[in-house]
Amino acid sequence: MSIVVSALKEEQPHEKRVAIDPDVAKRLIKSGMKVLIEKGAGVASYYNDDSYKKAGAEVVDRKTALSQANIVAVINLPSDETLKALKSGQVILGLLSSLIKPDKMKQLADQKVSALSFELLPRTISRAQTMDVLSSQSSVAGYKAALVASDTYSKYFPMMITAAGTVKPAKVLVLGTGVAGLQAIGTAKRLGAIISGYDVRPASKGEVESLGANFLTSSVSNGAGSGGYARALTPEETAAQQKELAGFIADNDIIITTAQVPGHKPPLMVPQASVDNAKPGTVFIDLAASDLGGNVAGSKPDETIVTDNQVTVVGGNNLASELSNSASQLYAKNVQAVINAMVDKDGNLNIDPKDDVFSGLTATTNGEIINARLRDALKLAPLPKDEPAKDETDEKAEQPAKSKGAE
Repeated sequence: MSIVVSALKEEQPHEKRVAIDPDVAKRLIKSGMKVLIEKGAGVASYYNDDSYKKAGAEVVDRKTALSQANIVAVINLPSDETLKALKSGQVILGLLSSLIKPDKMKQLADQKVSALSFELLPRTISRAQTMDVLSSQSSVAGYKAALVASDTYSKYFPMMITAAGTVKPAKVLVLGTGVAGLQAIGTAKRLGAIISGYDVRPASKGEVESLGANFLTSSVSNGAGSGGYARALTPEETAAQQKELAGFIADNDIIITTAQVPGHKPPLMVPQASVDNAKPGTVFIDLAASDLGGNVAGSKPDETIVTDNQVTVVGGNNLASELSNSASQLYAKNVQAVINAMVDKDGNLNIDPKDDVFSGLTATTNGEIINARLRDALKLAPLPKDEPAKDETDEKAEQPAKSKGAE
């Protein structure tokens, strides 16, 4: 019996992406799988139901997509009703907010559902990079952030020389130069602005300067964490960071913030005093805006706020969804890479908890929470240590790909 993969229509109101596009559906079917797409799942990404049917997929209702699938692919953590409908032995794959909502992972473990959460992926392992949703979606978000900034800002981005006089170029500061930050820098540079980048990871300097931007050195000794992510700063480091950034923020016209640490509240890089002291017309784009807070004081997810001092704060947490077609293409390829790695040579699903990629990516399997960070969040005792199965290519990969920094 062939493996059945389904993609659900997203339930969040601002979400336009779909987890599987027609091209990946066609590839999965060609490899011997069956693909079910919930009716209307791809419409907001400009994939109508007929495009999936032409690819060989079946368009079905939500109940069928849930009940018949071995693997359920989603963008975001579904509703409680959807989670409760999952059955023992099924696999759910997506951005499941596992470290923010560990209780939901415990629920899935109790249901004996295997949950693969992209936020947990060990990104520095070479063969995991084709699965890296955080990088693919952050690249889209960074690009879109620069465009939103340009559209929101009341002046030109490039220098303009006209018969009436010369207009100075905009000055853009990007805080956090991981994947999203580097894409924002590159896009804003192509639009003609003067760019500066700031990061607590010293290794970012070369990447920022290679894009033609000025790198602002941080007083934080080394903010690099494990797995290709930035670490959470101490309160003292956060205070020092805010103080040193205050002058940079006041000197720029547009500030794009991208700093996130998985499982933690986003670091506050721009306190209220810096927002209050910003020049009228300044634009902040906060890619880390969330219900937990953001990088910019007062930012709210999916909202644009204009302050009393005429500063605009854009909650850009879902900007990847605004480029829904391109974002879905990339996301679907990440999903395909995970599915291909899960299927063994006999065509059976096999999640190996000793595998160095899946031991990180997998939140729950066989009724057990197996991810170490998630067990710690739930205050569970560590599992007995087994040496993960190493990918021999990883021993040669001392560093992640350049674009795999923290967002």
